[in-house]
Amino acid sequence: MSQAPDINKLKNVASQVRRDIVRMVHACQSGHPGGSLGCTEFFVALYFDILKHDPKFNMSGKGEDLFFLSNGHISPVWYSVLARSGYFDVKELSTFRKLDSRLQGHPATHEHLPGIRVASGSLGQGLSVAIGAAQAKKLDKDDRFVFALMGDGEQQEGQIWEAAMYAGANKVDNLIATIDYNGQQIDGPVDKILSLLDLKAKWESFGWEVIDSNGNNMEEIIKTLEYAKTQARKGKPVMNLMRTEMGHGVDYMVGSHKWHGVAPNDEELAKALAQLPETLGDY
Repeated sequence: MSQAPDINKLKNVASQVRRDIVRMVHACQSGHPGGSLGCTEFFVALYFDILKHDPKFNMSGKGEDLFFLSNGHISPVWYSVLARSGYFDVKELSTFRKLDSRLQGHPATHEHLPGIRVASGSLGQGLSVAIGAAQAKKLDKDDRFVFALMGDGEQQEGQIWEAAMYAGANKVDNLIATIDYNGQQIDGPVDKILSLLDLKAKWESFGWEVIDSNGNNMEEIIKTLEYAKTQARKGKPVMNLMRTEMGHGVDYMVGSHKWHGVAPNDEELAKALAQLPETLGDY
């Protein structure tokens, strides 16, 4: 029986990751803090508890769980968690979005950053990649899982639904996908831009097992992802509809699409850092 996670420790990691996010975006005055902050618990739970993974990083990932980020604009949270879990030196976070940095605004592979298996950020594509990786694991008789994360605004992309139909029809049941369901996209509330209507019913109709979660509650997101693993390998891919708040953890960013892709100024950074305890040491 696996050991229960230390929730307080994970919450401390999440606080430090949020500090990393706002500092990274502020330093280059570019990037996407809102979605990154909202998905922090998810990433911390994934890399510090759920995933079977090796920071030494083998691109093939054989014998490991794989993760693919489709909404690549939230790279700050991914970079922070990769660094904090040992993939590369935490000090490299200071190079985010700078010339010749491996930490580009959207994750890329040509600079061989450990932890990144595919370039992402062209919305709609990540689920297709994850499905291919999941099928490859089946062909290799590799019993590990493939995880993927998408945005809710991303559900407006047609490729998502082609991939959804394919995975359901082909019973890609070693795949656990998550949608960051924060209700916001770059131009405003998702329901006002192009309503998703009953998203749960849609995914179920495409042959997926659908579960709901609160993505800003560490205990709940861990339980949900553990539960998702118990529902996998039963003939259906699994979809986690994860409710989050854009900008969670920084009061003036919470719930506002305006912080989708805007960097805090000096005063706003100081205000954010005052709300986020430094727990692991700033880079």
